[in-house]
Amino acid sequence: MNINMPTSLAGGRYQLGQLIGRGGMAEVHVATDTRLGRTVAVKIMRADFANDHIFLERFRREAHSVAQMNNPNIVNIYDSGEEVVTTETGQSEHLPYLVMEYVKGQTLRDILKANGALSQSDAEQVMMGVLNALEYSHRMGVIHRDIKPGNIMISEQGVVKVMDFGIARAIDDSATTMTQSQGVVGTAQYLSPEQARGETVDMRSDLYSAGCVLYEMLTGRPPFTGDSAVAIAYQHVSEVATPPSAIVPGLPAMWDSICAKAMAKDRQNRYATASEFKNDLLTFMNGGQPLAASFNPLTDLKNMKARKQAEMDGGPATVAMNPNEGTAATQTFNPVTGQFETVPGTSTAAKTRAMQREAAAKARKKKIIIGSVIGGIAALLIILGIVFMLNKSKSTEMVEVPDFTSTSNISQARVAEQLKAKGLKLDARQDSTSSEPKGTITKQNPKGGRKVAKGSTVSVWFSTGPQSVSVPDVSGKSQEEAKSILEAAGFKIGNVRTVDNASVQKDHVVSTDPEAKTQQTKGTIINLLISSGMTQVPNNLVGQSKDSAIAQLQQAGLSQITVESEYSDSVGAGAVTRVEPGSGSTVEAGSAITIWVSLGKQQVSVPYVTGLTLSQAKSQLESAGFQVTVSGPSDDTAIVESMSPNAGSQADSGATITLTTKAASTNTNNGSSSGSNGGSSGNGSDSNKTTSH
Repeated sequence: MNINMPTSLAGGRYQLGQLIGRGGMAEVHVATDTRLGRTVAVKIMRADFANDHIFLERFRREAHSVAQMNNPNIVNIYDSGEEVVTTETGQSEHLPYLVMEYVKGQTLRDILKANGALSQSDAEQVMMGVLNALEYSHRMGVIHRDIKPGNIMISEQGVVKVMDFGIARAIDDSATTMTQSQGVVGTAQYLSPEQARGETVDMRSDLYSAGCVLYEMLTGRPPFTGDSAVAIAYQHVSEVATPPSAIVPGLPAMWDSICAKAMAKDRQNRYATASEFKNDLLTFMNGGQPLAASFNPLTDLKNMKARKQAEMDGGPATVAMNPNEGTAATQTFNPVTGQFETVPGTSTAAKTRAMQREAAAKARKKKIIIGSVIGGIAALLIILGIVFMLNKSKSTEMVEVPDFTSTSNISQARVAEQLKAKGLKLDARQDSTSSEPKGTITKQNPKGGRKVAKGSTVSVWFSTGPQSVSVPDVSGKSQEEAKSILEAAGFKIGNVRTVDNASVQKDHVVSTDPEAKTQQTKGTIINLLISSGMTQVPNNLVGQSKDSAIAQLQQAGLSQITVESEYSDSVGAGAVTRVEPGSGSTVEAGSAITIWVSLGKQQVSVPYVTGLTLSQAKSQLESAGFQVTVSGPSDDTAIVESMSPNAGSQADSGATITLTTKAASTNTNNGSSSGSNGGSSGNGSDSNKTTSH
């Protein structure tokens, strides 16, 4: 069944991002809660389990169990639901999911894989966080049942977070056997003996798994390994783990006792509560004597095997009767075995009560003597062992491990040479996750300055060089979310610059530099361009057509456009004359914009000026907004004979009117009486003067 994985859940509330984890039942994606504006982790049931009602119920139980808990060392559950998705065949399926707290950090499994064993103080701090979580969950009636390094997160602030209560079950649940789904629930390397046998579990099963985790933190490896889960489970039931001090030279032997007590085969011999486990850790780290100091793992295993054998044999409570005998054989209580045993060759009919008491006393005395002899031999062996170990420790030469992480430009051959000089061996490893140049030493184990036995092996990691990866596309994402995604991909965040962009929400990413989907080496600095929520009014809109101007404004995120009309002597009809706010202005995206579109030049009626003097005609025409040209005499007294365009027609304001003129008529003052004027010689010169009008 192939299910099309959705890109969002809960009606678009949770926008799914990249895959950050995958387990046996589900996969985990980073996501954005659009309603609350926070980054979360979403756990989605695997498609092949979606129809399995047993696993489905177990998944739902996680939400119900953990949602009731509130502890700083437990990953919080925010929400849960089921998304209806469509398969490739067109069928609808229900896909359950959990919305959880997003913890930015690493799992303990990844830390151990990369760095090997932790220091004693680091192991103690991690275990204290795990035990705090278990103490709280047990008090709430919830057993985790799958405590392992992969379910323990260490945040960037160093906070321990226990996650994945997916197989948790209430303590008072009547169905607490481990074989409900035809198999054992849990992880083989951290499985308690009762889990491996498919028996009922309680909170002490979690403490056993926690002891396995402590063992791995101290040694760098699980307590038991094998070719199969069955082989490992068998070891949990019937074998005692190698003491941590035998694996890590110089490790205090008290860690052996603490781990052994937590990992006791018989749960009655383990720590009873997480609080008791915590107290032992604190007591030891503060120089006291822990409760575990008196614990013997070999005795625990022996008693466990004896109890199981007794159960298989039918138990000591039932004694079969011999029908051929009239009375039962005499039995006496054995303080060593804790059982009643038959005294051979005797019967209640043949011996008196006093004889019976005497025989019992002799038997007890005999066993006391035998027990004393055995105890003496055991004590002698212990003393000899201590002497041997002391002599061995004196004979073991300790050397200091060189610190290579502080050394630059040193070759692998040179490292091997320096270690050989101190009697140590090199275990060269490759670090493919480092952004350092090829050959650079990124880490080592044991760390520099620590003392180890001569002949020990030192693991040194050499960088394989920066790897090229594709820059994730974070456009449209919030600044915090973009930083998280880029850093998870192995990049570093550089400058954050604000740019105007109408299509991207304010304070969200417009683009990156280098650009998304380009191949860059890990460790490359990525600059972020963040939207200011502002945009710019396009330039050069004046003179463009109305439709072109509107399209450009809409593209710039300015869709509230008002169109006005006006006459223009300089801009042709249908073109934009002006914009408000003006071209090139920076405004908030979605702001209102007004554009004015030209109606062309204004039309004016041409006045009638024919018959007027040129001066009068010019005055009227210019007052109406026209320009005047003259064809003919151009003196002010010239008479207008005709005009073009004709009077009464419509012409553009400012248009030129052509006037055709003629000279003004002439009047001669000769007088009708020659006598009165003609005789005056003094005025004779004015008799022929002409006046022009």
